[in-house]
Amino acid sequence: MLPKNSAVSRCINLSNERVIAERVRTARSFFSRLKGLLGTDQLPRGEGLLIAPCSSIHMFGMRYAIDVIFFDKDLAVIGLVAAIPPGKTSKIYSKALGCVELPSGTIAEVGIALGDRLQFQALS
Repeated sequence: MLPKNSAVSRCINLSNERVIAERVRTARSFFSRLKGLLGTDQLPRGEGLLIAPCSSIHMFGMRYAIDVIFFDKDLAVIGLVAAIPPGKTSKIYSKALGCVELPSGTIAEVGIALGDRLQFQALS
C-alpha cells in the first residue's frame, strides 16, 4: 500500500531486506507531483520522493542528476534509471504505478534489481 500525499515513510527492498531510503516524502496530488524536486539544490543521501501515479519523469529545470525506481501495482521494480541528468526524460513505463526518486548512486549502492519488491513503512 502506498502512503498518502505528504506522508513520510521508509522505503525497503524486500528482496534483499536493505533500506533504500530512510525518509521518503510522498507526492500524490497533482500539484505535489508537478513540483516534485524542482527548486531543490540536492537530494540528501537517505532521502527520496515517491511520486504516484507516475509512468515517466522529466528533468527539465533540475539542477542535479538522480536515480529513479519505477514500480508496478504489486510494488515490484519494473524500471531502473541511474543518474538521469538535468534536461533529460525517462522512457515511459506503461505498467508503472509510480516511482521513487533518489540521490544519484543509490541504485548501485543498495543493490536494486528488476523484479525486486518494495515496501513503504510509515514513519510516525
